[in-house]
Amino acid sequence: MVRSMGNSWNSIAQRVPRRVVVVVAVVVGAMTFLAGCSESVPSSSGPTAVSSAAPTSASGAAGPDQPGWSDTEDAEAADSTEGAATSGRPTADPYPPPYIDHVTWADTAVGRSLQVTPTPNGRSSTADGGAAEAWREVVAKDPTADTPGMQAQFDCHWNFARAVDPGKPSWNLEPSRPVVTEQVMIQTRCNPGGPEE
Repeated sequence: MVRSMGNSWNSIAQRVPRRVVVVVAVVVGAMTFLAGCSESVPSSSGPTAVSSAAPTSASGAAGPDQPGWSDTEDAEAADSTEGAATSGRPTADPYPPPYIDHVTWADTAVGRSLQVTPTPNGRSSTADGGAAEAWREVVAKDPTADTPGMQAQFDCHWNFARAVDPGKPSWNLEPSRPVVTEQVMIQTRCNPGGPEE
């Protein structure tokens, strides 16, 4: 049974576009981040119902392992989600670089802090490779920022904090913070080793 489930999972995983996996990972990470940012408030209407219905395609047909799913729908779904990767048509990022407006060092209660101010496009971009491009911009503006701990804090802000607090004036990176696992980085809301300044 476990073997057939694993094979089925691999089959599904091969059909799911990489972009969908990345979006799901970001959403799950953001939800984890948000869970630590607010207290749980019980609903006055009781528990929320969860649907057990099989996922459907945009046209309403059942999923790939269900009756009614066709290879044509599979190809159309891949075409619509992968853009240039499968269709040959270029897809422009509606929020192109530059992603970083400026960086400024400041002395704070937790020590020196590089305050990274994103552009409006940096706050909104969903481009593949956007985080790497934005980090290159930070390092171009201040090469001393290029350390593993600073980049990990930046990646956390890019992947989670900008979704949770999109209007935050700057993303503050401190060289004194320890290098930690991604899980610890998320649990500490991008501020490992101590409170936000």
